[in-house]
Amino acid sequence: MLQLESMVEKLNATFYNSVDFVAREVSFPNDQYAILCYYSSMANTKDVQDIVNVLKIQSTFNEKDWDATMATQKESYNLQQLVDYVCQGYTVLLLLNTQQMVRFTMPNLPHRSPEEPTNEAVLRGSHGGFVEDIDVNLGLIRKRMRVPNLIVKKVTVGTENKADIYYMYLERFADQDTLADLERKLVGMKEKTDGLYTSGQLTDFIEDSPYSPFPQIMNTERPDRVFANLAEGKIVLMTDYSPTAYVAPVTLFSFYQSPDDFNSRIVVGSFYRMVRVVSFLTAVYLPAFYIAIVSFHYEVLPIELSKKLKLDISEIPYIPLVEALIVEIIIELIREASVRLPKSLVQTIGIVGGLVVGDVIVNAGLVSNMVVIVVALTAISSYVVPSVELNTSVRVLRFPFMFSAALLGFFGILIGFLILNIHLCNLSSLKSPYFYPIVPFEPMKIGQIFFRGKHTKSDVQSNSFNPKGRKT
Repeated sequence: MLQLESMVEKLNATFYNSVDFVAREVSFPNDQYAILCYYSSMANTKDVQDIVNVLKIQSTFNEKDWDATMATQKESYNLQQLVDYVCQGYTVLLLLNTQQMVRFTMPNLPHRSPEEPTNEAVLRGSHGGFVEDIDVNLGLIRKRMRVPNLIVKKVTVGTENKADIYYMYLERFADQDTLADLERKLVGMKEKTDGLYTSGQLTDFIEDSPYSPFPQIMNTERPDRVFANLAEGKIVLMTDYSPTAYVAPVTLFSFYQSPDDFNSRIVVGSFYRMVRVVSFLTAVYLPAFYIAIVSFHYEVLPIELSKKLKLDISEIPYIPLVEALIVEIIIELIREASVRLPKSLVQTIGIVGGLVVGDVIVNAGLVSNMVVIVVALTAISSYVVPSVELNTSVRVLRFPFMFSAALLGFFGILIGFLILNIHLCNLSSLKSPYFYPIVPFEPMKIGQIFFRGKHTKSDVQSNSFNPKGRKT
């Protein structure tokens, strides 16, 4: 049939004659001619054949809806829509007689089995994690949240490489102003981008201040963490190609909470939460304090320690700022190498780095023992943060404080402290205050920063941000 052959040629040309694209002729007993279209790399041919066999059987009865099954969806033929469906992994049956197409809603996209995220390990609790398949991820969430008012919506962005963004929330608890602000940003993203290639694109569009060093959206790959944040009234975003879920709005102190806080004893969970919060101060200010003391304020140290420190520093050919920067850069190089190299070489890098930092450069007279101790404590403190995003921000923040301390001593640190707090006070996450409960000040909520209280009763709704403090 000429029309059938020309349509097959047209479809192959539309898909640039890719070797994994299949456009196959299919005939039915009722003289219905059809073309089956799919990517062999994204479809399960056995499932496709089973559905085609079912349709052939139904067509013999000459029923009006012979092409309807639980796994198919029929609509009018549209070439662009057909291309979109096939690119998403669906199989499409094009009916030439009626100019309609039947979509087989059974894509067979490759994905791995749920396993614990390597960057969010916990001692107690669930050890499952999200995968690169949205249906599996939604199933993991609904497995824990068995309520009908968990609303999931989808927005398709991109003009060239289209991608689906899913956002979900609990209708009872989500703030409607926050939800409206998120939807407005997603619509703007839909109009301004030609495709979604990385998670950084999504956060750049969603965050209120993308140039801030502080992340205003929390990333997680743990279903239990998503469950807890949904129960607090927050909104969760996911894409159809990434295992990462994005939670907003959040506060600075949300990043210092771990599932282990709530799975362990109250005293133990509270203690380690306090350790994490204090580690923020150590990671940001400790190198700056060392530089300020050595450069300007020896008098704050005990006399014995001051004498020993002066003796060590007098043999170093560099000023304290350069000395600290040498060790900091080496630590960052070791960390970056351990992330990029194969796992079999990570231990070797750690041993080599330990020898270089701990022994060789000290014996060579490039740095003092004290600066190695200070930088090591700073690195350990920065790695205590449960969030990888905030971990990176904390490591970057200490460098401006080091330069300010080298210029003005304690006064420079104080200026940096004021600038940092002003920035945090003005920062927001989906228009909700980022520095809550410090700003706006809620004295009754301050304790939640450091202490994990007793689990609330079932009729009390917990929250970690204040919708009433939203910025207009």
